[in-house]
Parts: sequence; structure tokens; C-alpha cells
Amino acid sequence: MPDKQPIFITGIGTGVGKTIISAIVTEKLKADYWKPIQSGDLDNSDTLKVRDLVSNKTTRFYPEAYRLTQPFSPHKSAAIDNVVIDIQTIIPPKTDNQLIIEGAGGLMVPLNDNALIIDLIKQLNAQVILVSQNYLGSINHTLLSLSMLKQYEIPVRGIVFNGDKDIYSKTFILNYSGVKELGHIPALDTINSKKIRGAGSYITL
Repeated sequence: MPDKQPIFITGIGTGVGKTIISAIVTEKLKADYWKPIQSGDLDNSDTLKVRDLVSNKTTRFYPEAYRLTQPFSPHKSAAIDNVVIDIQTIIPPKTDNQLIIEGAGGLMVPLNDNALIIDLIKQLNAQVILVSQNYLGSINHTLLSLSMLKQYEIPVRGIVFNGDKDIYSKTFILNYSGVKELGHIPALDTINSKKIRGAGSYITL
């Protein structure tokens, strides 16, 4: 049976592959998918991308709580759209299925003058899968993210490494943090539903 506590997929920064990992995990678990806040790219939103990549017949996709027109940090996009994001109004959809929630950017991305993505995770009572990607500085970004999650007492299901391997970075992160590695997704030359299904074998949940 799936773990009913929502799984929030966040990253150590922007562009590290949260949407691809969200699609892989959603397909592997035949889970439901929800992205509460979409900032920009409304015609090619992350929900639409994941929907195109997931091929099982069980997954349901839920509408965003906030759809912002500009591709900036949510607090800036909301201000441009004359909207104030109130995280108290962001209520997860009711489902008996496992729910995958995809974040926007990293943990410390502001949603308004007072609340960050990490505050939303805490409010939603979710566990976290942290997406890391090897680049110069990624050790620092990964360990800082894990430190904040520990400070907020948010359970971490594990880390998924995405893209090119760096055994030195990965080994240090895992040894220092003590957090479980859920898997490593190699860089995909093409991305389609078949590749997403196959990539599920790289992740242990």
C-alpha cells in the first residue's frame, strides 16, 4: 500500500530536474500529482508536462491553487499579477491515492513577504524527496537544504541525484548528512513516456 503522507518533491535550486523526477515518481507509484503554484509558462505548465509523460491510467492531475503569468519567483510574479499568495488557502486535493506535490524552485523561494516554500511543505504535512544535481556548489546547496529541512522538522524520504555522476560529491553528501539515497537518474538524451517508465527502475521508494 502507498504511504498516504504526501510526498513533496523539491530541489536544491531551479532547473535541477524536479519536474522530470516528479513524473518518474508519479509513474512509478501510479500516484496523483499536484503542483500548487505555477509561475509562468501557463501554456506549457509543469502539470501539462508531467501529464504528457505519465502513461498509467490511475494518476489524477489536480489544478494549481495559483496560476501566475510571469516566470519569476512566485512572490514577484504574484505582485505583478496583483495577487497575494495566502498559503492558508492552499489545501491539498482529497484523494485515497498517494499524492505527489511538486514545488517551485528551492526551499527558500518566497511566496509572499512572510512565507517560503518550506513553510508550505510544513503546512501540508508532507515528507520530502530532495532532488540534487552535481555541479560546482551543489554540495553546499544540498547540505544547506537538508539542514533547513531538519530545522523545520520535516521528514526527508531521501535524495534523488539527477544528471551526470560525481561520486565525490554524492559520497560526501550521503556520508555527511546520513540521508538515504533513493536513486540516481542519468542524463536522458530524450524524454518521453517510455523513458519515464524505464527510469523508475533507478529509484527505490
